[in-house]
Amino acid sequence: MSETKDKNNVFEKELLPHIDALKTFAFHLTYNENDADDLVQETYMKAFRFIDKYIEGTNAKAWLFKILKNAYINEYRKKSKRPTQVDFEDIVNYHDSDDGSTSSYLDLREEIFQNMMGDEVTIAINRLPIDFRTVILLCDVEGFTYEEISKIINVPIGTVRSRLFRARNMLKEKLKKYAESKGFRDVRGAKAVGEEE
Repeated sequence: MSETKDKNNVFEKELLPHIDALKTFAFHLTYNENDADDLVQETYMKAFRFIDKYIEGTNAKAWLFKILKNAYINEYRKKSKRPTQVDFEDIVNYHDSDDGSTSSYLDLREEIFQNMMGDEVTIAINRLPIDFRTVILLCDVEGFTYEEISKIINVPIGTVRSRLFRARNMLKEKLKKYAESKGFRDVRGAKAVGEEE
């Protein structure tokens, strides 16, 4: 009885506080609110089932993100073996929208980041290939270290650094015009004023 109580305490104190971060990450993997919720629910079910494998006081967030990422990959593999399904309702909603983007996705992104980033930045991140989007989200949004990211996505630290470097460069290119429209200039490599003389 007390062992179950201990498991519940660990679950509630160390694992449940990360639910919002998991929801954000899951949404950026799936682009679908319901799929993201299902993925988070599956993550917590697996976490509870294997709570005896979790070492109390360690990095619960990284452990949960690894479970979520693996659950996503497993679901992706299952779906890729199925024939493509088309939801008629999605097609109708897409064509009925003004600009071809689903406003509920933009609203959800705004809620998720609570005005931390503009829509342009969020959209640019979401347009990155999945491997690059994942490292940007884990490092620059969630604040994981390279070592933690390496464990979560199961690649060497050098690969994490390389992907992050490439992802940031892709983002820079995607956001160049947006930044210029906001008055930012790229001054890297430019000589400092007065240095020319």
